[in-house]
Parts: sequence; structure tokens; C-alpha cells
Amino acid sequence: MTVKIGLIGDPHATTAPVSEALTLLKQEGVDTILCPGDIAGYGTDLGPTVALLVDSGCRVVLGNHDLWWLNRPDRQEDGAVESYLRGLPTVIEFSVGGKKLNMVHASPPESLVDGIRLLDEKGRILQDRKEFWTGYLKPFSFDVLVVGHTHQVFAERLGDILVVNPGSTCFNHTCAVLTLPAMEVQFFPLGGRMPVLSWNWGIESREDEVRR
Repeated sequence: MTVKIGLIGDPHATTAPVSEALTLLKQEGVDTILCPGDIAGYGTDLGPTVALLVDSGCRVVLGNHDLWWLNRPDRQEDGAVESYLRGLPTVIEFSVGGKKLNMVHASPPESLVDGIRLLDEKGRILQDRKEFWTGYLKPFSFDVLVVGHTHQVFAERLGDILVVNPGSTCFNHTCAVLTLPAMEVQFFPLGGRMPVLSWNWGIESREDEVRR
């Protein structure tokens, strides 16, 4: 049985690309939608972004920006948004299409900040980072790992695990569809813009900074 999973990442309280991605994924006939966190941060439309995700049935894990927002004394949103974010798990794991899938925000087992960064500032694979994360993931037994956090766009085999980062809907201008059990990933551009494979908070990074 073929299963199609829609992936959207790091929405950062920006509704337009999330809405576009959800419409696109529905047209692609996905069976479910996943988001590896960071609903909050940067943008100003947290409430509407949460509403879009809830209405779509998207399954979401907690991101570091979500946690930071919850810890802010000056946050200004209704109680429903706070309840939603407080209810997010740090890990989602399930089997589908004959494969075991794990989703966290940054890296397993449940890190919110230690992101899997595989690309340099031009979107090229950093071989030393790929080797490091291949070794790090070796003890884990899932087939697919979905992550966010780093604002990079990739689907890479690291040992026995396919690691997918769909990118940020607002910064990378991307979403993705994962097809199981074929383990195929297709990325889609958003907003009529070229995908940004590696978004480094709006600045050009030196090679040594990217390698951290």
C-alpha cells in the first residue's frame, strides 16, 4: 500500500506559505501531514497559523521557538494557542507503509536545538557533517527521520535512515511529499519563489561557521 505524507517545516507564525502548502499537499493527495515544529517566532500570525494546522489535522512536534514563546512573560495570544503549544509532544513515532517514522524538531532522541545541518551556504552537502550525523544516528532503529530547525532543505540517506528536512515554509519557500514504502521525496516551491536550500538567518556564512 502506497502512503503519501505531506511535510511542512518551521512555519514561524507566517500564514500565507502555510496556507499555500496545505492546499498544494491536499491536491497531491497526501494521507497525512507532519510538521517538525517552530510554529512560533519571527512572524506575527501565530494564532492564525495554529488554526490552519489544527484545521488540516497536521501532526506537530514542539520546536525551540515554541518553547521560548511559552516562556515569554509578555506573550499576547489567547488561551487556545497556549494550550495547543503546551500540548505538543517533543517526539512523534509511528509505523506506516511498512516503515517506522520518527519526527523531532532538531535531532533525536528529542533535542530542540542540536540541528542536523548537512549543507553549506550554497546548498552543497558537507561531507564531514554527513559522516558525523551518519555515525550519530547509527544506534536508532527507525527508517525515516523528519526534522526541521536548521532551515535547510534535504533528503539524505544517512546509513540506514532517510533523513528529511522539508525546509521552512517562510524562509526556504518549500514543502515536501514523502512517499512510502518507496522512500521517495519530492520538494515543492512556494510563493512563486525559487527554493532557498540553506537559509542562514538572512546572512551569508563563512564556511567555518556553516560547519559548526
